[in-house]
Amino acid sequence: MYNTAQFRNNPRNIAYFVISILFPIVFLWSLSTGETEIGINEVLNYIFGDSNTSTAQVIIHDIRLPRAIAALLTGCALGLSGAMLQGMLRNPLASPFLLGISSGAGICVVIMLSLNVLSSFIPFGAWAGSILAAVIVFLIAYEKNNISVQRLILSGVAISSVLSSIQSIFLLTFDDTRIQNSLTWLSGTLAGRDWDDIKYTWIPIVSCGCISLLFGKQLNLAFLDSDTSKSLGLSIFRMRIFVGLIATMMTACAVCIAGLVGFVGLVIPHIVRLLCGNNYIHVIPISGFAGGMFVLIADVIARSYLWELPVGIVTSLLGSPFFIYLLQRSHYMRSSNGRS
Repeated sequence: MYNTAQFRNNPRNIAYFVISILFPIVFLWSLSTGETEIGINEVLNYIFGDSNTSTAQVIIHDIRLPRAIAALLTGCALGLSGAMLQGMLRNPLASPFLLGISSGAGICVVIMLSLNVLSSFIPFGAWAGSILAAVIVFLIAYEKNNISVQRLILSGVAISSVLSSIQSIFLLTFDDTRIQNSLTWLSGTLAGRDWDDIKYTWIPIVSCGCISLLFGKQLNLAFLDSDTSKSLGLSIFRMRIFVGLIATMMTACAVCIAGLVGFVGLVIPHIVRLLCGNNYIHVIPISGFAGGMFVLIADVIARSYLWELPVGIVTSLLGSPFFIYLLQRSHYMRSSNGRS
């Protein structure tokens, strides 16, 4: 017979339970919140196929639903990518944008805006720039059938610095309108997202997300020393290649949807580990769901209460204080255990 006390005392079980309850609530909150008053009853009627007024039907189906799905996909992709990269690099400060992905996307978008390229092509340019920058970083880090963690981090920092400098040069030559458009995109925004913005990205995000669940055990083994992990059948080189490829693909798709939504991939996996432990079999899926909910909540707040601020700014404003609190709490608990 299942022991309910064990369930209550296991933070992972509590996390799964809370997510299963909050996820549909947050999603319904997103669909029912906005400038036009649409109640929860109208949202439920839309979901279950009952009759709706034409206005409610259009607003929910054409505006709020694709934007909510875009927020979930973006947050889930960044949460999963951050968890995998932090495990692969054995570094809690690693993030999806560490590999130069943000700078690669940013420079491509800025160049495309400077050339007056059609706005419909900008997300694909961001996706291509992200992939290209990550490939360059991995090529620099590659040496003798091995991917050096130190070289990977340092090359990511170097490539990001170079591309960011070039990006700044372009921005300094722009007029005010193009600077505003560039900064809005670089801050991460979900304003105006519709079905066209997610029809090419949801399949790779969902596919890579499902594949990422298979790497939990390997990421656990990666924390052991090299000889032990090899004796258990883990190829560190192959694991780093696959994890890097999957994380890059998901992050590039997230950038394609929403621009540069920072902070999520760095902090959400860290918070999950502080609350639920270091078992990546659980850290990966919880980080994905938590990241999706976090971006969705930030987007609802941004478009409803903060004058349509870019969602990337809101994620930083919301997450930073909570992250600092958890770090202080973790430090206090370690100090208390040490004194005891």
